[in-house]
Amino acid sequence: MNNWIQLPGCQYVADTECTFSFLKLNVLDEITLRIRAERGNSTSAWYIVDSFIPFLKAQIGPPEVHLEAEDKAVKINISPPGKQMWSMDRSRFIYSVVIWENSARTEERTETVYPRDMIYKLSPETTYCLKVRAELPLQKKVGVYSAVHCVNTTAENKLPPPENIEVDAANQNYVLKWDYAFANVTFQAQWLYGYLKQFPEDHSNKWKQIPGCVHVRTTQCVFPQRAFPDRVYFLRVQASDGNSTSLWSEEKEFRSEAQTVILPPVLNVKTTSHALHAYVGAGPVDLHRPLIYEIRFWENASSAESRILQEQTDFTFPNLKPLTVYCFKARAHLLGEKWNQSSDFSDVVCEKTKPGATSRTWLVAGICVLVVSVPVAVYIVKGLLRCLNYVFFPSPKPPSSIDEYFSEQPLKNLLLSPSEERTERCFIIEDVRSMTVLEEAKGTGGDLRAYHSQASRDSGHYSNEDESSGGKTSEGSVQEESG
Repeated sequence: MNNWIQLPGCQYVADTECTFSFLKLNVLDEITLRIRAERGNSTSAWYIVDSFIPFLKAQIGPPEVHLEAEDKAVKINISPPGKQMWSMDRSRFIYSVVIWENSARTEERTETVYPRDMIYKLSPETTYCLKVRAELPLQKKVGVYSAVHCVNTTAENKLPPPENIEVDAANQNYVLKWDYAFANVTFQAQWLYGYLKQFPEDHSNKWKQIPGCVHVRTTQCVFPQRAFPDRVYFLRVQASDGNSTSLWSEEKEFRSEAQTVILPPVLNVKTTSHALHAYVGAGPVDLHRPLIYEIRFWENASSAESRILQEQTDFTFPNLKPLTVYCFKARAHLLGEKWNQSSDFSDVVCEKTKPGATSRTWLVAGICVLVVSVPVAVYIVKGLLRCLNYVFFPSPKPPSSIDEYFSEQPLKNLLLSPSEERTERCFIIEDVRSMTVLEEAKGTGGDLRAYHSQASRDSGHYSNEDESSGGKTSEGSVQEESG
Protein backbone atom coordinates (compact mmCIF):
# COMPACT_ATOMS: atom_id res chain seq x y z
CA MET A 1 0.00 0.00 0.00
CA ASN A 2 3.04 2.28 0.02
CA ASN A 3 3.52 1.98 -3.81
CA TRP A 4 0.72 4.25 -4.89
CA ILE A 5 1.34 5.88 -8.29
CA GLN A 6 -0.24 9.03 -9.61
CA LEU A 7 -2.78 8.21 -12.31
CA PRO A 8 -2.12 10.20 -15.53
CA GLY A 9 -5.12 12.20 -16.65
CA CYS A 10 -6.71 12.20 -13.20
CA GLN A 11 -4.67 14.85 -11.36
CA TYR A 12 -6.19 18.15 -10.21
CA VAL A 13 -9.43 17.42 -12.03
CA ALA A 14 -12.23 19.90 -11.32
CA ASP A 15 -14.92 17.48 -12.53
CA THR A 16 -16.22 14.32 -10.86
CA GLU A 17 -14.83 11.99 -13.56
CA CYS A 18 -11.63 11.50 -15.52
CA THR A 19 -10.36 9.38 -18.40
CA PHE A 20 -7.04 7.57 -18.14
CA SER A 21 -4.92 4.90 -19.75
CA PHE A 22 -2.20 2.65 -18.37
CA LEU A 23 1.13 3.12 -20.01
CA LYS A 24 3.44 0.95 -17.93
CA LEU A 25 1.12 -1.37 -16.07
CA ASN A 26 0.07 -4.89 -16.94
CA VAL A 27 -3.52 -4.61 -18.11
CA LEU A 28 -4.24 -8.08 -16.78
CA ASP A 29 -3.20 -7.26 -13.20
CA GLU A 30 -5.75 -6.38 -10.56
CA ILE A 31 -5.67 -2.62 -9.90
CA THR A 32 -6.87 -0.60 -6.91
CA LEU A 33 -7.59 3.16 -7.08
CA ARG A 34 -8.04 5.77 -4.40
CA ILE A 35 -9.48 9.26 -4.65
CA ARG A 36 -9.42 12.32 -2.42
CA ALA A 37 -10.64 15.90 -2.62
CA GLU A 38 -8.42 18.93 -2.11
CA ARG A 39 -9.14 22.58 -1.37
CA GLY A 40 -6.18 24.80 -0.81
CA ASN A 41 -4.11 23.18 1.88
CA SER A 42 -6.98 21.03 3.08
CA THR A 43 -7.42 17.45 1.87
CA SER A 44 -10.00 14.81 2.54
CA ALA A 45 -9.32 11.25 3.52
CA TRP A 46 -8.63 8.75 0.75
CA TYR A 47 -11.56 6.84 -0.67
CA ILE A 48 -10.61 3.31 -1.83
CA VAL A 49 -12.28 2.25 -5.08
CA ASP A 50 -13.14 -1.43 -5.62
CA SER A 51 -10.30 -3.25 -7.36
CA PHE A 52 -10.65 -4.29 -11.00
CA ILE A 53 -8.74 -5.74 -13.99
CA PRO A 54 -8.22 -3.06 -16.68
CA PHE A 55 -8.50 -5.48 -19.62
CA LEU A 56 -11.98 -6.55 -18.53
CA LYS A 57 -13.17 -3.03 -17.87
CA ALA A 58 -11.61 -1.29 -20.85
CA GLN A 59 -13.65 -0.12 -23.83
CA ILE A 60 -12.37 -0.42 -27.40
CA GLY A 61 -11.64 3.05 -28.63
CA PRO A 62 -11.88 4.35 -32.20
CA PRO A 63 -9.23 3.17 -34.70
CA GLU A 64 -7.10 5.47 -36.78
CA VAL A 65 -8.09 5.59 -40.48
CA HIS A 66 -6.19 6.61 -43.59
CA LEU A 67 -7.76 6.63 -47.10
CA GLU A 68 -6.39 6.55 -50.66
CA ALA A 69 -8.70 6.99 -53.66
CA GLU A 70 -8.75 5.24 -57.02
CA ASP A 71 -11.24 5.67 -59.83
CA LYS A 72 -13.68 2.96 -58.67
CA ALA A 73 -12.25 1.98 -55.33
CA VAL A 74 -10.86 3.34 -52.07
CA LYS A 75 -7.84 1.89 -50.32
CA ILE A 76 -8.27 1.96 -46.55
CA ASN A 77 -5.51 1.62 -43.95
CA ILE A 78 -6.62 1.07 -40.34
CA SER A 79 -4.46 1.23 -37.22
CA PRO A 80 -5.88 -0.77 -34.30
CA PRO A 81 -6.94 1.09 -31.17
CA GLY A 82 -5.26 0.88 -27.74
CA LYS A 83 -1.69 -0.09 -28.59
CA GLN A 84 -0.97 -1.20 -25.02
CA MET A 85 -4.38 -2.43 -23.93
CA TRP A 86 -5.02 -4.56 -27.01
CA SER A 87 -1.47 -5.42 -27.99
CA MET A 88 -2.21 -9.15 -27.75
CA ASP A 89 -5.35 -8.85 -29.89
CA ARG A 90 -4.22 -6.68 -32.77
CA SER A 91 -4.63 -9.49 -35.30
CA ARG A 92 -8.01 -10.51 -33.84
CA PHE A 93 -9.82 -7.26 -34.53
CA ILE A 94 -12.63 -7.22 -37.04
CA TYR A 95 -13.34 -3.85 -38.61
CA SER A 96 -16.74 -2.67 -39.80
CA VAL A 97 -16.93 0.18 -42.28
CA VAL A 98 -20.00 2.26 -42.92
CA ILE A 99 -19.63 4.12 -46.24
CA TRP A 100 -21.94 6.42 -48.15
CA GLU A 101 -21.87 9.04 -50.86
CA ASN A 102 -21.67 12.55 -49.54
CA SER A 103 -25.33 13.06 -50.32
CA ALA A 104 -28.33 13.10 -48.02
CA ARG A 105 -30.29 10.76 -50.30
CA THR A 106 -27.68 7.99 -50.53
CA GLU A 107 -28.11 4.89 -48.38
CA GLU A 108 -25.30 3.67 -46.18
CA ARG A 109 -23.41 0.49 -47.00
CA THR A 110 -21.70 -1.62 -44.33
CA GLU A 111 -18.75 -3.88 -45.10
CA THR A 112 -16.29 -5.94 -43.08
CA VAL A 113 -12.72 -5.17 -44.07
CA TYR A 114 -9.15 -6.09 -43.15
CA PRO A 115 -6.77 -3.52 -41.64
CA ARG A 116 -5.41 -2.93 -45.16
CA ASP A 117 -8.10 -3.50 -47.69
CA MET A 118 -9.96 -2.14 -50.73
CA ILE A 119 -13.55 -0.94 -50.97
CA TYR A 120 -14.78 -1.61 -54.50
CA LYS A 121 -17.79 -0.87 -56.66
CA LEU A 122 -17.60 2.90 -56.34
CA SER A 123 -18.18 5.56 -58.95
CA PRO A 124 -15.42 7.77 -60.41
CA GLU A 125 -15.15 11.40 -59.36
CA THR A 126 -17.52 10.99 -56.44
CA THR A 127 -17.15 12.01 -52.80
CA TYR A 128 -17.54 9.18 -50.31
CA CYS A 129 -17.54 9.37 -46.53
CA LEU A 130 -17.01 6.54 -44.06
CA LYS A 131 -16.48 5.67 -40.42
CA VAL A 132 -14.86 2.59 -38.86
CA ARG A 133 -15.15 0.69 -35.60
CA ALA A 134 -13.26 -2.31 -34.20
CA GLU A 135 -14.71 -5.44 -32.61
CA LEU A 136 -13.39 -8.43 -30.64
CA PRO A 137 -15.98 -11.20 -31.13
CA LEU A 138 -14.45 -13.64 -28.64
CA GLN A 139 -14.53 -11.07 -25.84
CA LYS A 140 -17.88 -9.75 -27.09
CA LYS A 141 -16.50 -6.24 -27.14
CA VAL A 142 -17.66 -3.64 -29.64
CA GLY A 143 -15.74 -0.41 -29.99
CA VAL A 144 -16.84 3.09 -30.79
CA TYR A 145 -16.82 4.53 -34.31
CA SER A 146 -13.99 6.63 -35.53
CA ALA A 147 -14.46 10.14 -36.80
CA VAL A 148 -15.99 10.48 -40.27
CA HIS A 149 -13.47 10.56 -43.12
CA CYS A 150 -14.31 11.67 -46.67
CA VAL A 151 -12.44 11.17 -49.94
CA ASN A 152 -12.99 11.94 -53.66
CA THR A 153 -12.53 9.12 -56.19
CA THR A 154 -10.39 9.89 -59.24
CA ALA A 155 -11.28 10.04 -62.90
CA GLU A 156 -11.77 6.72 -64.65
CA ASN A 157 -8.62 5.07 -65.92
CA LYS A 158 -8.39 4.60 -69.69
CA LEU A 159 -7.38 0.95 -69.33
CA PRO A 160 -9.92 -0.73 -67.04
CA PRO A 161 -8.90 -3.53 -64.70
CA PRO A 162 -9.94 -7.16 -65.37
CA GLU A 163 -13.23 -8.22 -63.82
CA ASN A 164 -15.02 -11.34 -62.53
CA ILE A 165 -11.98 -13.26 -61.29
CA GLU A 166 -12.67 -17.00 -60.90
CA VAL A 167 -10.58 -20.07 -60.09
CA ASP A 168 -11.40 -23.60 -61.25
CA ALA A 169 -9.61 -26.90 -60.78
CA ALA A 170 -8.77 -29.21 -63.67
CA ASN A 171 -6.82 -32.42 -63.20
CA GLN A 172 -3.72 -31.42 -61.23
CA ASN A 173 -3.88 -27.71 -62.09
CA TYR A 174 -5.80 -24.57 -61.24
CA VAL A 175 -7.28 -22.40 -63.97
CA LEU A 176 -7.51 -18.66 -63.24
CA LYS A 177 -10.10 -16.91 -65.43
CA TRP A 178 -11.27 -13.31 -65.84
CA ASP A 179 -13.26 -11.09 -68.17
CA TYR A 180 -11.86 -8.23 -70.19
CA ALA A 181 -13.46 -6.03 -72.83
CA PHE A 182 -10.34 -4.97 -74.77
CA ALA A 183 -8.19 -7.05 -77.12
CA ASN A 184 -4.47 -7.06 -77.85
CA VAL A 185 -3.47 -6.70 -74.22
CA THR A 186 -1.37 -8.84 -71.91
CA PHE A 187 -2.09 -9.85 -68.36
CA GLN A 188 -0.21 -10.77 -65.24
CA ALA A 189 -1.51 -12.30 -62.03
CA GLN A 190 -0.16 -12.17 -58.46
CA TRP A 191 -0.91 -13.93 -55.18
CA LEU A 192 -0.61 -13.09 -51.48
CA TYR A 193 -0.83 -15.23 -48.34
CA GLY A 194 -4.21 -14.69 -46.74
CA TYR A 195 -2.92 -14.50 -43.17
CA LEU A 196 -1.02 -11.29 -44.00
CA LYS A 197 -4.34 -9.54 -44.33
CA GLN A 198 -4.88 -9.94 -40.60
CA PHE A 199 -2.01 -7.61 -39.74
CA PRO A 200 -2.15 -3.83 -40.10
CA GLU A 201 1.38 -3.57 -41.53
CA ASP A 202 1.93 -2.73 -45.16
CA HIS A 203 2.19 -5.90 -47.27
CA SER A 204 2.16 -4.34 -50.73
CA ASN A 205 5.67 -5.64 -51.41
CA LYS A 206 4.76 -9.23 -50.51
CA TRP A 207 2.65 -9.97 -53.57
CA LYS A 208 4.23 -12.63 -55.78
CA GLN A 209 3.84 -13.65 -59.40
CA ILE A 210 1.72 -16.70 -60.13
CA PRO A 211 3.81 -19.18 -62.15
CA GLY A 212 2.51 -19.46 -65.69
CA CYS A 213 0.50 -16.23 -65.40
CA VAL A 214 3.00 -13.61 -66.64
CA HIS A 215 2.53 -11.83 -69.98
CA VAL A 216 -0.53 -13.90 -70.80
CA ARG A 217 -2.49 -12.88 -73.90
CA THR A 218 -5.60 -14.91 -73.10
CA THR A 219 -8.15 -14.28 -70.38
CA GLN A 220 -7.00 -17.29 -68.40
CA CYS A 221 -3.86 -18.98 -67.14
CA VAL A 222 -3.00 -22.36 -65.69
CA PHE A 223 -0.77 -23.06 -62.68
CA PRO A 224 -0.04 -26.32 -60.77
CA GLN A 225 -1.93 -27.29 -57.65
CA ARG A 226 1.24 -28.34 -55.84
CA ALA A 227 2.41 -24.72 -55.86
CA PHE A 228 -0.47 -23.77 -53.56
CA PRO A 229 -0.89 -26.04 -50.52
CA ASP A 230 -4.04 -25.94 -48.46
CA ARG A 231 -4.20 -22.33 -47.32
CA VAL A 232 -6.03 -19.09 -47.96
CA TYR A 233 -4.64 -16.84 -50.68
CA PHE A 234 -5.60 -13.65 -52.44
CA LEU A 235 -5.26 -13.31 -56.21
CA ARG A 236 -5.33 -10.26 -58.45
CA VAL A 237 -4.91 -9.59 -62.19
CA GLN A 238 -3.65 -6.55 -64.10
CA ALA A 239 -3.91 -5.67 -67.78
CA SER A 240 -1.13 -4.01 -69.85
CA ASP A 241 -1.12 -2.39 -73.25
CA GLY A 242 2.35 -1.26 -74.13
CA ASN A 243 3.31 1.39 -71.60
CA SER A 244 -0.21 1.64 -70.17
CA THR A 245 -1.30 -0.52 -67.30
CA SER A 246 -4.63 -0.86 -65.58
CA LEU A 247 -5.24 -0.75 -61.89
CA TRP A 248 -5.31 -4.11 -60.18
CA SER A 249 -8.54 -6.08 -60.30
CA GLU A 250 -10.59 -6.82 -57.24
CA GLU A 251 -8.68 -9.15 -54.94
CA LYS A 252 -10.12 -12.64 -55.14
CA GLU A 253 -10.00 -14.78 -52.00
CA PHE A 254 -8.83 -18.26 -52.97
CA ARG A 255 -9.04 -21.30 -50.67
CA SER A 256 -7.01 -24.04 -52.27
CA GLU A 257 -8.50 -26.68 -50.01
CA ALA A 258 -11.93 -25.91 -51.45
CA GLN A 259 -10.65 -26.23 -55.04
CA THR A 260 -8.72 -29.46 -54.71
CA VAL A 261 -9.93 -32.15 -57.09
CA ILE A 262 -9.98 -35.64 -55.61
CA LEU A 263 -10.00 -38.37 -58.21
CA PRO A 264 -11.94 -41.59 -57.63
CA PRO A 265 -9.81 -44.20 -55.87
CA VAL A 266 -8.70 -47.44 -57.48
CA LEU A 267 -10.44 -50.42 -55.85
CA ASN A 268 -9.11 -53.98 -55.79
CA VAL A 269 -10.97 -56.84 -54.06
CA LYS A 270 -9.50 -60.26 -53.26
CA THR A 271 -11.05 -63.39 -51.78
CA THR A 272 -9.45 -65.32 -48.93
CA SER A 273 -10.57 -68.45 -47.12
CA HIS A 274 -12.32 -66.54 -44.35
CA ALA A 275 -13.22 -63.06 -45.72
CA LEU A 276 -13.01 -60.54 -48.53
CA HIS A 277 -10.22 -57.94 -48.59
CA ALA A 278 -10.49 -54.61 -50.39
CA TYR A 279 -7.50 -52.40 -51.18
CA VAL A 280 -8.03 -48.73 -52.00
CA GLY A 281 -5.47 -46.69 -53.91
CA ALA A 282 -5.76 -42.89 -53.94
CA GLY A 283 -5.73 -41.01 -57.20
CA PRO A 284 -2.65 -38.97 -58.19
CA VAL A 285 -3.22 -35.81 -56.15
CA ASP A 286 -0.78 -33.85 -54.01
CA LEU A 287 -2.60 -33.47 -50.69
CA HIS A 288 -1.36 -32.19 -47.36
CA ARG A 289 -4.06 -33.81 -45.27
CA PRO A 290 -4.92 -37.50 -45.02
CA LEU A 291 -7.86 -38.84 -46.96
CA ILE A 292 -10.71 -40.79 -45.43
CA TYR A 293 -11.97 -43.66 -47.54
CA GLU A 294 -15.53 -44.89 -47.79
CA ILE A 295 -16.50 -48.30 -49.15
CA ARG A 296 -20.05 -49.34 -49.83
CA PHE A 297 -20.86 -53.00 -50.44
CA TRP A 298 -23.93 -55.11 -51.02
CA GLU A 299 -25.00 -58.56 -52.15
CA ASN A 300 -25.29 -58.73 -55.89
CA ALA A 301 -28.84 -60.04 -55.55
CA SER A 302 -29.84 -57.25 -53.15
CA SER A 303 -29.93 -53.45 -53.17
CA ALA A 304 -29.32 -52.94 -49.43
CA GLU A 305 -25.94 -51.20 -49.03
CA SER A 306 -23.58 -51.17 -46.05
CA ARG A 307 -20.90 -48.51 -45.49
CA ILE A 308 -17.47 -48.44 -43.86
CA LEU A 309 -15.32 -45.31 -43.27
CA GLN A 310 -11.65 -45.38 -42.25
CA GLU A 311 -8.31 -43.76 -42.98
CA GLN A 312 -6.53 -47.05 -43.71
CA THR A 313 -6.53 -48.26 -47.29
CA ASP A 314 -6.91 -51.95 -46.36
CA PHE A 315 -10.47 -53.10 -45.65
CA THR A 316 -11.50 -56.51 -44.34
CA PHE A 317 -15.04 -57.88 -44.62
CA PRO A 318 -15.49 -60.94 -42.38
CA ASN A 319 -18.63 -62.92 -41.60
CA LEU A 320 -19.97 -62.79 -45.12
CA LYS A 321 -22.19 -65.46 -46.60
CA PRO A 322 -20.21 -68.23 -48.30
CA LEU A 323 -20.49 -68.72 -52.03
CA THR A 324 -22.19 -65.32 -52.43
CA VAL A 325 -21.35 -62.53 -54.88
CA TYR A 326 -20.70 -59.15 -53.22
CA CYS A 327 -20.17 -55.86 -55.03
CA PHE A 328 -18.05 -52.90 -53.85
CA LYS A 329 -17.46 -49.25 -54.71
CA ALA A 330 -15.25 -46.68 -53.00
CA ARG A 331 -14.67 -42.95 -52.80
CA ALA A 332 -12.32 -40.61 -50.92
CA HIS A 333 -13.17 -37.74 -48.57
CA LEU A 334 -11.02 -34.73 -47.71
CA LEU A 335 -12.17 -33.14 -44.45
CA GLY A 336 -11.12 -29.59 -43.63
CA GLU A 337 -11.94 -27.03 -40.99
CA LYS A 338 -14.34 -25.19 -43.29
CA TRP A 339 -14.53 -27.27 -46.46
CA ASN A 340 -15.34 -30.93 -47.00
CA GLN A 341 -14.77 -32.55 -50.37
CA SER A 342 -15.46 -35.96 -51.81
CA SER A 343 -14.45 -37.76 -54.95
CA ASP A 344 -16.75 -39.64 -57.26
CA PHE A 345 -17.27 -43.34 -56.63
CA SER A 346 -14.91 -45.79 -58.23
CA ASP A 347 -16.01 -48.48 -60.66
CA VAL A 348 -18.06 -51.29 -59.11
CA VAL A 349 -16.05 -54.44 -58.38
CA CYS A 350 -17.81 -57.75 -57.63
CA GLU A 351 -16.28 -60.84 -56.06
CA LYS A 352 -17.63 -64.22 -54.92
CA THR A 353 -16.86 -65.52 -51.44
CA LYS A 354 -15.33 -68.96 -50.93
CA PRO A 355 -16.99 -71.84 -49.05
CA GLY A 356 -16.84 -71.19 -45.35
CA ALA A 357 -15.94 -73.61 -42.58
CA THR A 358 -19.58 -74.62 -42.17
CA SER A 359 -19.87 -75.43 -45.85
CA ARG A 360 -16.76 -77.57 -45.73
CA THR A 361 -18.10 -79.42 -42.69
CA TRP A 362 -21.34 -80.17 -44.45
CA LEU A 363 -19.43 -81.24 -47.55
CA VAL A 364 -17.29 -83.70 -45.59
CA ALA A 365 -20.34 -84.98 -43.72
CA GLY A 366 -22.18 -85.43 -47.00
CA ILE A 367 -19.31 -87.42 -48.48
CA CYS A 368 -19.15 -89.65 -45.41
CA VAL A 369 -22.89 -90.28 -45.50
CA LEU A 370 -22.66 -91.05 -49.21
CA VAL A 371 -19.84 -93.54 -48.65
CA VAL A 372 -21.81 -95.34 -45.95
CA SER A 373 -25.20 -95.20 -47.62
CA VAL A 374 -24.13 -96.54 -51.03
CA PRO A 375 -23.18 -100.06 -49.78
CA VAL A 376 -26.28 -100.16 -47.59
CA ALA A 377 -28.45 -99.18 -50.53
CA VAL A 378 -26.77 -101.81 -52.74
CA TYR A 379 -27.32 -104.46 -50.09
CA ILE A 380 -30.99 -103.52 -49.69
CA VAL A 381 -31.54 -103.50 -53.46
CA LYS A 382 -29.96 -106.91 -53.82
CA GLY A 383 -32.18 -108.31 -51.04
CA LEU A 384 -35.25 -106.88 -52.70
CA LEU A 385 -34.23 -108.36 -56.04
CA ARG A 386 -33.74 -111.81 -54.46
CA CYS A 387 -37.17 -111.64 -52.86
CA LEU A 388 -38.74 -110.58 -56.12
CA ASN A 389 -36.98 -113.34 -58.03
CA TYR A 390 -38.04 -115.93 -55.44
CA VAL A 391 -41.67 -114.87 -55.55
CA PHE A 392 -42.16 -114.13 -59.22
CA PHE A 393 -39.39 -116.18 -60.88
CA PRO A 394 -38.81 -119.35 -58.73
CA SER A 395 -36.03 -121.76 -59.72
CA PRO A 396 -37.24 -125.11 -61.35
CA LYS A 397 -34.63 -127.11 -59.39
CA PRO A 398 -35.17 -127.66 -55.65
CA PRO A 399 -32.36 -126.86 -53.23
CA SER A 400 -29.62 -129.45 -52.78
CA SER A 401 -30.77 -130.34 -49.24
CA ILE A 402 -34.11 -131.50 -50.61
CA ASP A 403 -32.85 -132.83 -53.92
CA GLU A 404 -30.63 -135.54 -52.28
CA TYR A 405 -33.68 -137.36 -51.01
CA PHE A 406 -35.36 -137.43 -54.40
CA SER A 407 -32.36 -138.01 -56.64
CA GLU A 408 -32.93 -141.79 -56.93
CA GLN A 409 -36.71 -141.80 -57.00
CA PRO A 410 -38.45 -142.32 -60.30
CA LEU A 411 -39.62 -139.16 -61.87
CA LYS A 412 -43.12 -140.50 -62.06
CA ASN A 413 -43.46 -140.62 -58.29
CA LEU A 414 -42.69 -136.92 -58.10
CA LEU A 415 -45.40 -136.16 -60.57
CA LEU A 416 -48.16 -138.30 -58.95
CA SER A 417 -51.18 -136.42 -57.89
CA PRO A 418 -52.08 -136.49 -54.18
CA SER A 419 -55.24 -138.48 -54.97
CA GLU A 420 -53.27 -141.42 -56.33
CA GLU A 421 -50.77 -141.91 -53.52
CA ARG A 422 -49.39 -140.13 -50.46
CA THR A 423 -46.44 -141.57 -48.62
CA GLU A 424 -44.81 -140.61 -45.38
CA ARG A 425 -41.14 -141.13 -44.60
CA CYS A 426 -40.34 -142.45 -41.14
CA PHE A 427 -36.96 -142.93 -39.45
CA ILE A 428 -36.33 -145.69 -36.87
CA ILE A 429 -32.93 -145.57 -35.25
CA GLU A 430 -31.67 -148.95 -33.94
CA ASP A 431 -28.22 -147.85 -32.78
CA VAL A 432 -25.54 -145.39 -33.70
CA ARG A 433 -24.25 -147.77 -36.39
CA SER A 434 -27.48 -148.45 -38.33
CA MET A 435 -30.67 -146.75 -39.42
CA THR A 436 -33.74 -148.31 -41.06
CA VAL A 437 -36.05 -146.35 -43.25
CA LEU A 438 -39.55 -147.63 -43.36
CA GLU A 439 -42.04 -146.57 -45.89
CA GLU A 440 -45.50 -147.50 -44.95
CA ALA A 441 -48.17 -147.33 -47.51
CA LYS A 442 -51.30 -145.56 -46.68
CA GLY A 443 -54.41 -146.66 -48.38
CA THR A 444 -55.07 -149.89 -50.27
CA GLY A 445 -52.76 -151.50 -52.86
CA GLY A 446 -49.62 -149.61 -51.76
CA ASP A 447 -46.07 -150.84 -52.54
CA LEU A 448 -43.56 -151.41 -49.80
CA ARG A 449 -39.88 -150.57 -50.35
CA ALA A 450 -37.16 -150.85 -47.73
CA TYR A 451 -33.72 -149.24 -47.62
CA HIS A 452 -30.99 -150.36 -45.31
CA SER A 453 -27.93 -148.48 -44.34
CA GLN A 454 -24.97 -149.60 -42.26
CA ALA A 455 -24.19 -146.29 -40.66
CA SER A 456 -24.99 -142.57 -40.86
CA ARG A 457 -21.39 -141.96 -41.98
CA ASP A 458 -21.66 -144.46 -44.91
CA SER A 459 -20.60 -143.61 -48.42
CA GLY A 460 -24.23 -143.35 -49.53
CA HIS A 461 -24.52 -146.70 -51.44
CA TYR A 462 -27.60 -148.74 -50.58
CA SER A 463 -28.41 -152.49 -51.29
CA ASN A 464 -31.84 -153.16 -52.69
CA GLU A 465 -33.69 -156.40 -52.07
CA ASP A 466 -37.06 -157.60 -53.24
CA GLU A 467 -40.16 -156.41 -51.60
CA SER A 468 -41.07 -159.55 -49.68
CA SER A 469 -37.69 -160.06 -48.02
CA GLY A 470 -37.42 -156.33 -47.37
CA GLY A 471 -40.80 -156.49 -45.70
CA LYS A 472 -39.86 -159.38 -43.45
CA THR A 473 -36.59 -157.92 -42.43
CA SER A 474 -38.32 -154.78 -41.41
CA GLU A 475 -40.90 -156.62 -39.41
CA GLY A 476 -38.25 -158.76 -37.70
CA SER A 477 -36.26 -155.78 -36.81
CA VAL A 478 -39.26 -154.14 -35.28
CA GLN A 479 -40.06 -157.22 -33.22
CA GLU A 480 -36.51 -157.47 -31.88
CA GLU A 481 -36.62 -153.89 -30.95
CA SER A 482 -39.83 -154.39 -29.03
CA GLY A 483 -38.48 -157.58 -27.31
